[in-house]
Amino acid sequence: MTSWHLAPEAFDTTDATGLRRDYYDEVASRYWKRPATSKEIDQGLADDGAELLTPPTGQFVVGRFDGEAAAGGGLLMLDSERAELTRIYVRPAFRGKKGADLLLELLESEARLLGASRMVLNTRLDLVEARALYVRHGYREIPAYCTGLYMEIWYGKDLGQVN
Repeated sequence: MTSWHLAPEAFDTTDATGLRRDYYDEVASRYWKRPATSKEIDQGLADDGAELLTPPTGQFVVGRFDGEAAAGGGLLMLDSERAELTRIYVRPAFRGKKGADLLLELLESEARLLGASRMVLNTRLDLVEARALYVRHGYREIPAYCTGLYMEIWYGKDLGQVN
């Protein structure tokens, strides 16, 4: 039987780093409409703030499908009440297997553990699959809470209480 196992993991383990590289490669390549180079990926990951994705300032989660690193994502505490979703990624071979849903649910749970009552995120309009995931999980469009080159739409969700 095939199954997912998701758990918090340090952002700099071999598997987490590989997932972060693949994430950056995919989103940059889509944006540039050409494959990103290894040098560009290295530059994108240098000083990207991933070191903050550890308690109490955040968390990184790795999802494994039958033991293989297949999904990853992080959350960053913006203040005492808001957490920001970041680097949500499922490797193409594992898409359509509910990993993104499980990843999002665990990250919301981890955000609550860190004291967040609201989750926010920003993304690009062309990342339609990600946007559909967020809306399916109750995220709604909100006014911009930050600005940046690759930020085109913002979403938020009240996390409520843990069941």
